[in-house]
Amino acid sequence: MNIQEYYGKKLQKTADLKSNACVAPSQPTPAHVLKALRKVHPDVTDRYYGCGLVVPELLEGCRILDLGSGSGRDCYMLSQLVGESGHVTGIDMTEDQLAVARAHVDHHMTEFGFKNPNVSFVQGYIEALSEAGLEKNSFDIIISNCVVNLSPDKKRVLAEAYNVLKDGGEFYFSDVYSSGRLTEEIKQHKVLWGECLAGALWWQDLVQLAEEVGFAPPRMVTASIITVDNKELQDVLGDYKFVSVTYRLFKTPKGSTEPRQVMYNGDITGEEGAFQFDSQYTFKANEVLEVDGEVASILSHSRFAGEFTFQPRGGTGGPCGVRPQPAVVDPFQLALQRDKKGSAAGGCCSVKSTTCCK
Repeated sequence: MNIQEYYGKKLQKTADLKSNACVAPSQPTPAHVLKALRKVHPDVTDRYYGCGLVVPELLEGCRILDLGSGSGRDCYMLSQLVGESGHVTGIDMTEDQLAVARAHVDHHMTEFGFKNPNVSFVQGYIEALSEAGLEKNSFDIIISNCVVNLSPDKKRVLAEAYNVLKDGGEFYFSDVYSSGRLTEEIKQHKVLWGECLAGALWWQDLVQLAEEVGFAPPRMVTASIITVDNKELQDVLGDYKFVSVTYRLFKTPKGSTEPRQVMYNGDITGEEGAFQFDSQYTFKANEVLEVDGEVASILSHSRFAGEFTFQPRGGTGGPCGVRPQPAVVDPFQLALQRDKKGSAAGGCCSVKSTTCCK
């Protein structure tokens, strides 16, 4: 049984999953995102195999690519957020899933009140985006949820994503990572592959591979420990630990700039009071905050540039500029810190609760 068979034939609904690994870390869902989700056809949501949402900010007018789009739930949600001036493309290798997605295009465009479709679906592999007909430098944002780990060639996935992103573009994705490099026995376990565990990268390898293909150093948004409640699978996994992490990867110019002071203007929909950029930086509206050179470069070269006022370090904010907490790069450490603080962690789906996303 290969991945296409697992997701196309064996899995018919969310409840068929055998672990809670294929989820995104839990975060409060903005009201405008929930509103968009409610407009997605039930036949599409019923064939969605996960619970977590991967929704970056500031999407209006953007061109978005969804890797492993499946039944199209996230594509149809995002099509509302980008509006008629934007476009969402979903790519998936599974024809059964694509058939569900394509069958509902007309329904959703009518539901959204759009004259022309702003969503399309392509069959292909995430390791071969160009071969699937996707042009280089053509997308503002790429998203994926628990998909990269299903690929045997993750460096190529990252390289292909980098190539089709525009300069300043972002790969915003959630996936599963391990506490070490997995054994061949685990990697060859077919059910563990389908459950998003056997293909998990050691988190340090992700950091290295991302930089090798050209991305700026990864920015970790959130992380939560994965618990495997299936005893048979846990016996195979042994002492390995797993964590679900959301990362931001940006295609920005090489070479870090100097630290700068920035002030968020509070205009991003759903983030008017404060914008949580990653686990280190949360920008409160109209408050001066000092950022390191890497983040200064990302903010000034990405779609977020118009949302901030920039000034040199020690500018008008002077010593009053707020300084952030030190960065945490180990996702297991971040997840444990958040658990101690009582933060929401993990996705909503598990072996005991599998209908929360319907």
